[in-house]
Amino acid sequence: MSSSELLAPERPAPARPDPKGPDPEDPAPELLAPLDLAFWHLESTDHPLHLGALAHFGPAPAPAGHEPPDVLELLARRAAAVPRLRMRVRDVLLPVGGAAWSADPGFDVRRHVREVVLPGADFPAESARIAAELMEQPVERGRPPWEMYLLTGAPDGSFAVLVKLHHALADGMRAVAIGAGIFDEIAAAGRRPAGHPRPVPPRSWLPAPGRLLDIARERLGDLGRAVEVGASVVGASVVRAARPAEALAAHSSGTRRIATVTLDLERVQRIRRATGGTANDVLLAVTAGALRRWFDGRGVPLPGVDPRALVPVSRRRPGAAPGPGNSLSGYLLDLPVTEPEPAARLAAVRHAMDRNKAAGPLKGAGAVALLADRLPPLAHRIGGPLASGAARLLFDVLITQVPLPRAALSLGGAPLRALFPMAPLARGQSLAVAMSPYGGRVHIGLVADGEAVPDLDALAAALAAELDLLDPPRTAAEPGPRPGPAD
Repeated sequence: MSSSELLAPERPAPARPDPKGPDPEDPAPELLAPLDLAFWHLESTDHPLHLGALAHFGPAPAPAGHEPPDVLELLARRAAAVPRLRMRVRDVLLPVGGAAWSADPGFDVRRHVREVVLPGADFPAESARIAAELMEQPVERGRPPWEMYLLTGAPDGSFAVLVKLHHALADGMRAVAIGAGIFDEIAAAGRRPAGHPRPVPPRSWLPAPGRLLDIARERLGDLGRAVEVGASVVGASVVRAARPAEALAAHSSGTRRIATVTLDLERVQRIRRATGGTANDVLLAVTAGALRRWFDGRGVPLPGVDPRALVPVSRRRPGAAPGPGNSLSGYLLDLPVTEPEPAARLAAVRHAMDRNKAAGPLKGAGAVALLADRLPPLAHRIGGPLASGAARLLFDVLITQVPLPRAALSLGGAPLRALFPMAPLARGQSLAVAMSPYGGRVHIGLVADGEAVPDLDALAAALAAELDLLDPPRTAAEPGPRPGPAD
């Protein structure tokens, strides 16, 4: 079946009773924060900057005497009920170079939610393949920048949902908060009147005269912090310029390949309890070992120095409601792929991450997101296309963890079995890794340049093999404890 045949929706998503025009619950226009604006302008045709998630659901139980729920209609109705998903980006006169979120007067949920029927012989493989093709395509910038695809065709009635959200719309935690609105449990809670927050007033585009002095002082403070962060970024970048890891570099082909792998969270926790550190340290070490194994399988010599990973760090307060836009920085980690011993790789990762945490997220090239937060809108508009290739100087691969709710989730009564997050590829890079713990498992989504990494499934297999080295599989006579939450 051709890509064009698969991408044609089998049927349009049903719309809300009034799918077009303003909605009384739409929030007021709001200026894009500097980091959101940076992501908006960094995007190019070959390097779309949207986050993704491929969620697999089991068959929906049909109530006695009733038809099973229409999942496409349910998706459309719930997505249209999320105010942020009705907003598009438009340019504004002030501040110069800025942009604002505003309600799309022509919003029609049928343009965003579609169904694709897949061949059912190997539904997981087909869903990953079509997800890769859909992830290649940028979202339409003149509309609210998101898409959802219902993937059906599995013989047992199971299905999948692919969600695409532009990075300007959300970081990982905010994306989870927005996307969670499609689940039964979250949607039911959102129907309670007390659950509707008051709209946030928009930022003032033309400040009152009395505020001008305060704003000038704030800008001077921002400038001082930008110089401090910028010096840290530049210093790390100068060192980085002499340390390329060519095995993870790629000239963009504009294509994508996706692979998924599932690891047992209890095994990860068992390693953590035995060695110290965090579950994330274990997963980073497993990734380093998998890259070493993958390089060896390809016949690629190990790099002269260890490749560097960018590990995003949320700046949101624990337990706080995720606000609008992006709020993140990052740590830089040299992945110890040149270390042959798995235990030594884990110790190296744990010590490096401990140093990162002690220094805080304001140091090193990983703080480039904080620098972006200090720049004026015009700098992002002019410098975005020029800065898009700078990632290659800072790091070789993105490795991120996206937290999910710990409670069991469902859609139309169909239980969520797995959710594989997907991160965007930076210009000049061939691979991005994203992880989400859910239901006693760690679900890993690998996104790669389709031409540079034709053997992505080998890397997925290497991740499972590396976990076996740190925690040899137990026999049936050696049951372990029940899975616990991730760190």
